[in-house]
Amino acid sequence: MASASRRISLGFDGGQVLALRVSDEQLQKLNKVLGEGGWHDIEGEDGPVRVDLDKVVYVNADKDESKVGFG
Repeated sequence: MASASRRISLGFDGGQVLALRVSDEQLQKLNKVLGEGGWHDIEGEDGPVRVDLDKVVYVNADKDESKVGFG
């Protein structure tokens, strides 16, 4: 069974934001290495992304709830 995916936003020093859809496993891996710095590969639904962890200032992860309709 495939892992559920979540939308995350990575905020970078300088104001850029990168939006990705990743598995819960990838989000957990990212959270574990955030303080280490250096480069990290994230496997997103659209393919791999290499991120410089020294430039990340925040990670925002949407709740994994399903949304239906307009509210």
